[in-house]
Amino acid sequence: MKAMLLHEAKPIAERPLHLAEVATPEPAAGQVRLKVRACGVCHTDLHIVEGELALPRLPLVPGHQIVATVDKSGPGAHRFQVGDQVGVTWLNWACGVCTFCAAGQENLCPKARFTGLQADGGYAQYLVVDENFALPLPGAFSDVAAAPLLCAGIVGYRALRLSQVRPGQKLGLYGFGASAHLVIQVARHWDCSVYVFTRGEEHRRLARELGAAWAGGAEDDCPAALDGSILFAPAGWIVPLALGHLRPGGTLAINAIHMSPIPEMPYHLLYEERVLRSVANVTRQDAQEFLQLAAEIPIQAEVELFPLARANEALQKMKDSQIRASAVLQVE
Repeated sequence: MKAMLLHEAKPIAERPLHLAEVATPEPAAGQVRLKVRACGVCHTDLHIVEGELALPRLPLVPGHQIVATVDKSGPGAHRFQVGDQVGVTWLNWACGVCTFCAAGQENLCPKARFTGLQADGGYAQYLVVDENFALPLPGAFSDVAAAPLLCAGIVGYRALRLSQVRPGQKLGLYGFGASAHLVIQVARHWDCSVYVFTRGEEHRRLARELGAAWAGGAEDDCPAALDGSILFAPAGWIVPLALGHLRPGGTLAINAIHMSPIPEMPYHLLYEERVLRSVANVTRQDAQEFLQLAAEIPIQAEVELFPLARANEALQKMKDSQIRASAVLQVE
């Protein structure tokens, strides 16, 4: 099969992913083999390729927003039939027995494995996954339209819930790319007023098209005190500014697996019971809830398509903020 392999982490400008012919994997007990149809491109992929996350092994196939069809079942795997459409997310496996898993926090499982990091991902024609971590997908979405929902959408939904924003309240979004352009659709469905902070005029235009009440830069004065906010940009310098836009008791959720240092800041920005919290990974429950909601709304993902062999280019354009919303690799 064809796969985009990472042999050594390097800046994306050096095109570290190489198209290679590798052995097609065989499913082990309890696994299914999936024929990949589409794979979303995520900022986490960029962090992996450039070595900002510790890599457990090399070579590695990135990619964790995977839409695929079941191609073969391993021994004891009976959940799916050949040809079923499924999705694979960042959470590749969790132990199911630790304190976190027992509490419904499998996203924090200390033994968790993640797709495109500990396990080979979707920048390839095939992959294998535990059948319990493959998700049935609603028929409302095409392969390409479903791909961004499987990380950008699900983790954005988790971040929205952790921001504590309620229907009808005011929400701030810092950075407006693949995840934020899906989150705003949920927030508007909840009748929230959404205030978007982003550098690019094209992203501000998209935010207004999707119903933002206001769009400007992180350093601009916000026209309203916000009930909750989500920081998508991996830029620690924004944190004090975002806290300054919150009402007392408001929550800022940081939706980033890696970010630059948060600068020293005066205590009054956090005082009055403002909350600063991170968002770590996703659970299967998050995925089920979001995919059902996405089909009900229905959410429309804006996508720029790339063939598998142009994965380096897609990641470079993402790094340069040249993707209007989502990038997706079409795998054939």
